[in-house]
Amino acid sequence: MNTQELINKAIEARNLSYSPYSSFKVGAALLTKNNEVYLGANIENSSYGLAMCAERNATYNAYCHGVKKEDIVAIAIVADTEKPCSPCGACRQVLSELLPKSAKIYLGNLNGDIMETNTSNLLPFAFGKEDLK
Repeated sequence: MNTQELINKAIEARNLSYSPYSSFKVGAALLTKNNEVYLGANIENSSYGLAMCAERNATYNAYCHGVKKEDIVAIAIVADTEKPCSPCGACRQVLSELLPKSAKIYLGNLNGDIMETNTSNLLPFAFGKEDLK
């Protein structure tokens, strides 16, 4: 699957968004080595702290289906934003732990702008299990 196809899957995932409070629809698509794609969309709640972002939903969806960290190749995140959509801090932390360092992270928007990055660039001083010792 090429980058644009993965971005298109993330755009498709936006349609699954439940965002009645912000009207800010975000979609994510996670790609594995087996060319399987796991979708995620942001799901809001009137108690805002209970909302879940698209990229975490896609990642957790993959893990719940037996995907392992080393199986993940890339994730695309798309929203209707001026610049490519960037993950929030909580998502950066989750992605830094659950995606391999080699995974590509594509940030996109509906205008076709795409930026490629990785977990090290998104969260350079990530807190990890080695910090718990």
